[in-house]
Amino acid sequence: MRSLGENELLERPLLSFQVITDTHIRSDPEHPYNRRMERALRDIAENAPNSRGIMHAGDVTDYGFPGEYEEFRRIWNENKEGLPKLLLTMGNHDVGLGEWESRLSHFLHATGMGGAYHDHWIDGYHFIFLGTEEGLELYCSLSNEQLEWLDAKLGEGDSSTKPVFVFLHQPLLDTVAGSLEAQKWSGVTQDAELKSVLSKHRHQAILFTGHTHWEMEAPHNYFDGGALLPPMFNAASVAYLWTDEDEGKEGSQGYYVEVYGDRVVVRGRDFERGAWIEPARVQLEYPRG
Repeated sequence: MRSLGENELLERPLLSFQVITDTHIRSDPEHPYNRRMERALRDIAENAPNSRGIMHAGDVTDYGFPGEYEEFRRIWNENKEGLPKLLLTMGNHDVGLGEWESRLSHFLHATGMGGAYHDHWIDGYHFIFLGTEEGLELYCSLSNEQLEWLDAKLGEGDSSTKPVFVFLHQPLLDTVAGSLEAQKWSGVTQDAELKSVLSKHRHQAILFTGHTHWEMEAPHNYFDGGALLPPMFNAASVAYLWTDEDEGKEGSQGYYVEVYGDRVVVRGRDFERGAWIEPARVQLEYPRG
């Protein structure tokens, strides 16, 4: 990592986007979680007029009920002016309780996504969304077909020099804050298999996850991947936060991401205070490796 000079601060990114997660929308329009999503969207509209996308890493709703999706659509429609497209994957709160096909159908209908997993190209950069294929209470389950699809997608395009952005609700074991074995909030049934795929593309992929709600000030919020895995970021939560003391905390956080020709800058944002989270600023140089 290196510090930015004055000329670099004036440089405009080639691409910028935001990452949010765990909005946990309720059917009550006045619920604090709903208000926090509205506040987060206003923050993005005010501070990122050139954003090309808002990426949501799951738990859009709190229980996956139709009324919650209706409220989610209301919030988006009333605040979408000046905002870019919204791309989403599902979390365990969206599809983990009830009949799987019905819950998946509710999610896809409300969000307009094409399936449990999907990918998109924005200005020459690849965005890949993974998703569970079973309605498990806490974990996600990825089929062999999805893992093979991911392996192929990570190799598409100019993958030797450009970062590829990957989104999944649950984090991998012993990576980001909340996923450490003692914290018990990892959640990928095929943990070893997904790590194996990502390790093949560790110089291109960047993984963003949610699920843990761990605040961005936590020391393990960012995982550098070591020698075997790609960088990984915990995107905290828009609805409420969690701490290393294993306690809940009021708050609302997400990421602003800027992509330059030779680096990616990831900046934590406190939506509640409208302020940057300095410990959650990371710069990754590209190409890597």
